[in-house]
Parts: sequence; structure tokens; C-alpha cells
Amino acid sequence: MILSVSRRTDIPSYYSEWFFNRIKAGFACVRNPMNPRQVSRVGLSPEAVECIVFWTKNPEPMLERLEELSAYHYYFQFTLTGYGRDVESNLPPKKERLIPVFQRLADMVGSRRVIWRYDPIIFTKIYTPAYHLKAFGQIAEALNGCTERCVISFVDTYAKNRKELQAMGALEIGEAGLTGFCRELAKAAEKNGMTVGSCAEEIDLSHCGIEHNCCIDKQLIEEITGRKLSVGKDKNQRAECGCTASVDIGAYNTCRNGCRYCYANYSSESVRRNCGSYDPESPILCGRLTEEDRVSERKTR
Repeated sequence: MILSVSRRTDIPSYYSEWFFNRIKAGFACVRNPMNPRQVSRVGLSPEAVECIVFWTKNPEPMLERLEELSAYHYYFQFTLTGYGRDVESNLPPKKERLIPVFQRLADMVGSRRVIWRYDPIIFTKIYTPAYHLKAFGQIAEALNGCTERCVISFVDTYAKNRKELQAMGALEIGEAGLTGFCRELAKAAEKNGMTVGSCAEEIDLSHCGIEHNCCIDKQLIEEITGRKLSVGKDKNQRAECGCTASVDIGAYNTCRNGCRYCYANYSSESVRRNCGSYDPESPILCGRLTEEDRVSERKTR
């Protein structure tokens, strides 16, 4: 089993104590997002987990405890963008805090196991293509030698984020503008020893030097673990997504990063309510099991 921690919320940043408690316990419980009374008990022993993929905007709370994962293979997807607090309201300062955290993590686990995500890319009157290219170039220069790959994506509109994107004044730049923009991104990345891949994008950007990317990457996991995997594409993701199948132990409506483009939170009130029930000792994230829950063992191979 490949463990995703987590597409649904930023566990490394806000719930690392809960995660390490679940590692010690050897299991975690996860509610079915479509049927909340249906709960899966997921085994987390080193024998059950082939690799852990962390998704985060700030893994700093985990750094002093990484030795507790010595029996596991893992890598990080670290999102670091050029947006200010008008878009990502609760993140620490990028230059003073998050870039040094990225550099420190890379020193600890190696550049291959830290993927830089510059996504999603949103164009507005403030965050113009020129702004993004400047921010991307500055971050790429700071991360030179700390990562081998950057992943980009362009914002997708969902019912959950449509109003916020409209309020931000999100713009389209056209195919020609997008092609020129992507070529410049790829040049900046190459200059700093990185390749660029796209995440769940239908458009072919290979002529710009950007290949389709798999975030939960079978090839990378095979390189990290040193053995072949018998696992297929994740059928629960969008058709454009190339990720390998995984098991996610996160929960929606629990991320406190405050990103205006977020698709994993329904409302700030839902986040406030769910975070209020966070118990690091609970087997389930931001909640508790009840007598009405139907708990079944998640079958993995």
C-alpha cells in the first residue's frame, strides 16, 4: 500500500502529532467522505506501507521527529508559491521561514525525496505572468540543489472555490501566452538543476519542456524502495491525473492554511468546527468514533 498524507489536508503542518501517534499505534481510521458512517481501519505497519507520500506547505513540525519513520520509505510534496497572505492567509513568511525549512528538509532526506510544487498557478491583475516568472525564478534559485523536480498546475474551478476565484479576478491568458509562460518556467528550472512536470493537466506542454507528471509516482517510489510495484493508476482521481493508486488518511474541511483557491474545504465554519474536535490521541483525524460508525478493515496488498 502507498499511503497518502494527505491530499485532503495538511497533516505535516497541523496534525503531525496525530500522525506519529497513529504510526506508533500501527493503524488509523478514516471516514468515507461520501458516507461518513462508513469507517476504514487502515494498517500502518512498515510491512503494510510500501511508501508514504506527504503533501504539505510547511513540514517544519515534523522535522525533529523524522527518525521515528526510519522503518518507512517516504518523500515530500512541498508546495511553495509566490502568493502573499491575500491568497495564502495563514502561511509563515516564504523567504524568511519556508525556504529555509525546504533547504533543511532536503539536507535531512536528500533532494530526490523533496518535490517542489509551484501550484496552482492563478493569473490576476496582481499575479500576472511576469509576477509568477519572477517569483518562480527567485524560489528556484534559492532551492538550487535542494530538489530535482518542480511540479506545476493551473488552477481548476470547482463549486467550492468558484466564488473566491471570481473575487480574486482570475484571468485567462490564452494559448500563446500560456506557451510562452511555460517555456520561461522550464528555462528557469533548468538553470537551477530541475525538471518541470505538470499535475493533472490536459494540455500537452512537452514542446515547452514540461512533461506530464505523476505526483504519486510509481517510478520514483520504485527508485526509493528498490523494488518493483504491482499497482495501477488511481481510479478515484481525475482522468488527467497519472497518479498511482494510494490510500489517503486525511479528512476534508480540516486544513487551516487559509488558501483562497482550496478545493478541500467547504467553508471556514466547517474548518473551525472540525478543528475544534481535533484530538491527537483519537484514531480518526478531527473527530471521534461513535457507536453508529461501521468500522471495517481496509484490505491492502
